[in-house]
Amino acid sequence: MLCWCRAKETGCPATVRVRVADRSFDLHKDPLASKCGYFSEALLESGDVELPASFPGGSEAFEAIALFCYGDAVALDPFNVAAVRCAAEFLGVGGLGARCDLYINQVVLQSWDDALIVLQRCQPLLPVAEELLIVSRCVESLAFMACMEILDPEQRRDQPGAVGARELVGRRWDAELVKELAARDLWIKDLIALPFEFFERIVQALRRQGMKEKYVSPVVLFYANKWVLSKKTHKFWATTDEAVDGETDANRRAAAIMEGVIALLPVEAAASGAIPVAFYFALLSRSLTLELSDQSQTRLREQVAANLQFARVDDLPLPEQETDRPIADSREVRAVESIVSNHVVSVQRKGAEAVAELWDRYLLQIASDPKLRPERLSELIGVIPVGDRKSHNHLYEAINTYLVEHRGLSGEEKATLCGHLDCRKLSHEACIQAVQNDRMPLRLIVQALFVQQLHTHRAFTECSDSFRCVNSGELVAGAGAYTPSPGCPAIPTSQPLSGSSPYESHHAPRDARLRARDDASDYETASFRIQALEQEIISLKRTLQRHNTLKGSARRDGGNKEPSFRVATDANAPAAIKRRATVSGSCIGSMRWGSQRRCANRILRVFARLAVFGRGRSRGKQSKCRAATEQLNCM
Repeated sequence: MLCWCRAKETGCPATVRVRVADRSFDLHKDPLASKCGYFSEALLESGDVELPASFPGGSEAFEAIALFCYGDAVALDPFNVAAVRCAAEFLGVGGLGARCDLYINQVVLQSWDDALIVLQRCQPLLPVAEELLIVSRCVESLAFMACMEILDPEQRRDQPGAVGARELVGRRWDAELVKELAARDLWIKDLIALPFEFFERIVQALRRQGMKEKYVSPVVLFYANKWVLSKKTHKFWATTDEAVDGETDANRRAAAIMEGVIALLPVEAAASGAIPVAFYFALLSRSLTLELSDQSQTRLREQVAANLQFARVDDLPLPEQETDRPIADSREVRAVESIVSNHVVSVQRKGAEAVAELWDRYLLQIASDPKLRPERLSELIGVIPVGDRKSHNHLYEAINTYLVEHRGLSGEEKATLCGHLDCRKLSHEACIQAVQNDRMPLRLIVQALFVQQLHTHRAFTECSDSFRCVNSGELVAGAGAYTPSPGCPAIPTSQPLSGSSPYESHHAPRDARLRARDDASDYETASFRIQALEQEIISLKRTLQRHNTLKGSARRDGGNKEPSFRVATDANAPAAIKRRATVSGSCIGSMRWGSQRRCANRILRVFARLAVFGRGRSRGKQSKCRAATEQLNCM
């Protein structure tokens, strides 16, 4: 207990005891009652007064009030002016309150450091400090001085905060690197140290006072990195003495700040380069471990979906730790799948081809998981509509990676997965690789062969047209005038120097479109015929399997005659008639050479009939097919 007895000229003992928290003050009644409206009423009942727990400022502020009541000078500074002003308002000391307001307006609000200190001291004084406009005045002053820092003509330069945010574009998110970038600019470093309730109001004031978004958004990014994404901050909150349940309390505090950060983020900031796309995905990954409100989750996913076209595959989250579940069933993959699914059905979606390529690259990282089921991979492939994929190269790589890691797939499962591939959207190199890939089903290999033939035919046609144009006298830039050969009539300069009709150039685009349409029609026809060929081969295999089944049952019966598939032989039979070799329905390669030749003959006849290698347009290719058939018959 602190006994503070002020004996003045009268030498009267103290008659009033005032208790504030854990301290007591022995004072005189007349000075308190004359200058404090609160004590003029409280001392009418008793000389022992205890201030309530809601009294702002505590014992230090009351001590300054007591000095003022006794007529002593009160030393005001940025560390105590807010508390003294709130205490004077609570106790009804009008003269001291006016002095505090004057000090705040003329001293505190003119200095960045003083305004920052006063604002930080206002947190335990709420809501009184808010009612007295101390918080709002400091917020507006700090926002104004930050704008002046940006707009200062003597320092016309790119601010470190904006430059630092641009350095993060196209890179993986690194919380420690972002922390280093935030420390380059002192005013940003000061703002991100504030409590979120004050930081939020300063950001709103910055936008209200006209600061450009390319300077405001990085401040929000740096704040979120410090208080939400930083693992060091999370560890500090989880181990602090104030936390009852460390991990839960840390997640609760991070969730509260994250919801506010999501509300401050503009949707189009990534398109302008103010905020890197990796930041949105870092927030998404962090949100999966927090309990956010439905409104905040929806807003965050909408922001991620709006910036999908600018994302890189390294930005998309994946599980950090291995679990018993497949990667495709993790909450990270499920979240990205949901966002992409909502994006493809959105009316205002942008960059469909870029999103499709991003998703295929993402599947390539998932496909190597040995626990991934083929039906789940097929489901993930189907998230993107067929028309959105301009190229199937990355999809082919993902499926090929999956087939490498899962060698025990059945032919039907392989056919289902490869059914998502369109060989017409594969590059020339990918087609060559698909033709040489023994893991791919027969249908895809034949389709890739056909597409490769179309590419070769198209390249040969273009090369031939170019050669014909050059040799027919088309002018080339810098080649000079046309000179006719001796004995040839001169071609008028008004006509195109071509051996064809002068109207041929007008029909060239139409001919190109007709050729492209014919190629597409041929591809569809070939695909249909390949399916028919596969059905015929399957029917043949079933027939062979039934034959083996009947033969096995005949052997078990003992002594019964063999089925009609086997040619009966005896000692008197001609030597040319021999028993047909046993045929296994499981693999054609197990048949004897005679049976293999007959099956190959049949398949080649079907190929020749279907005209897979060109429908009458290339007699040379058909003759090669017939020659191959005759050569096989002669073997």
